Amino acid sequence: MLRRLFLKGLAAVPFSQALASATSPVKPTSLSKGNTMPMAPVNGVNLCYQQTGTGEPLVWAHEYGGDLRSWEPQVRHFCRRYRVITYNHRGYSPSTIPRVASGYSQDLLVEDLHQLLRHLALGPVHLGGCSMGANVARDFAIAHPEMTRSLIMLGAGAGSVNREQVVQEWEAIAAGLERDGIQSLVKHFENVANRASFRQKDPRGFAEFLYQVGEHDAQACAHLAREVLIKRKTVLQLEPQLKALHVPTLVMAGDRDAPSIEPSVLMRDWIPNAGLVVFPKCGHTANLEEPVLFNLHVTEFLDAVEAGRWAQWSA
Repeated sequence: MLRRLFLKGLAAVPFSQALASATSPVKPTSLSKGNTMPMAPVNGVNLCYQQTGTGEPLVWAHEYGGDLRSWEPQVRHFCRRYRVITYNHRGYSPSTIPRVASGYSQDLLVEDLHQLLRHLALGPVHLGGCSMGANVARDFAIAHPEMTRSLIMLGAGAGSVNREQVVQEWEAIAAGLERDGIQSLVKHFENVANRASFRQKDPRGFAEFLYQVGEHDAQACAHLAREVLIKRKTVLQLEPQLKALHVPTLVMAGDRDAPSIEPSVLMRDWIPNAGLVVFPKCGHTANLEEPVLFNLHVTEFLDAVEAGRWAQWSA
C-alpha cells in the first residue's frame, strides 16, 4: 500500500520539475553572516576553527581558493572515527584579515598552524592539506616532525616547474583582484584548466565552490598570491629537507592538475616513507571532485599508519 502511494506521488510530479529540483543550485552555507565558530588567538591573529567527532586528531588545511568548508565531505566521513579539525587561514573571514602585505607569508601560515595545535593542546596529529594548505602542511611537518603523525598532501608543489609562467599567472591573479575585485578570482577559477573536470562532473558542487570564492576578501587574496604563493620555497629548493622527512606521507594529485604532477612525483621519490596516488580524469581538488575515492585512499593510508604497516615505516 505504501509503495503504491509512493509511486503514485512520483507519477504526479512532472519529469521536468523533478529534474530541475535535482540540478538547481541551493544557497550554500555562508561564513560571512551569523558566525558562531570558536576563535583561537594565535600568532597575532584570530583563527576560526571547527572540531567534529572524537578520537585521534585529523587536521585539514585548505587551499587558496577555498576555506574550511572545502573539507565538508571529509569532515562528515572521518568524524565517525577521528577528531576532525578544520580552520581558516589568516586572510579568510571570519579569521583575521591583515590589511598589509607583511601580514602574510609561508612562515606565518606555518606558525599559525603550529600555535593553533598548541592552543588546542593536540599532540601528534594526522595532518592533511590541499594545494596552498598542502604546502603549509608539508612545511609544518618539516619544522615539527614530532607533532606530525602522518602527512597527506593533495595538489602540492605548484610553481616548482615552469616557474616563470606560473609566477606570471599568480601576479596576474593578484593584479586582477586589486583592479576588479573578488569576481576576477571567481572568473579565473571558472575557466582555469585544472578545475574544468570538477565543473563538468559536478556543476552543482562547482557552483557552490565559486559562491564560496566570491565571499573571500579581494585584497587578502592578492596579498596571499604575492606573499605566499609566489615567495614560498619550491619542491626543488626543499630537496634536502624532504629527504630527511621520515613522517609517513601520502602524496595525491589529479592527472588533470598539470602544475602538481611533477612536484608530486619528486616528493614521492624524495620523502623516504611516501606513496603516491594519482586520480584519473581529475583536476586540482580531488577531495571535492572525487570525495569517495579520496576518502577511501586516505582511510586506507591512516589505517596502515596506525597499524605501523605503511611502506617501510614501522612504529
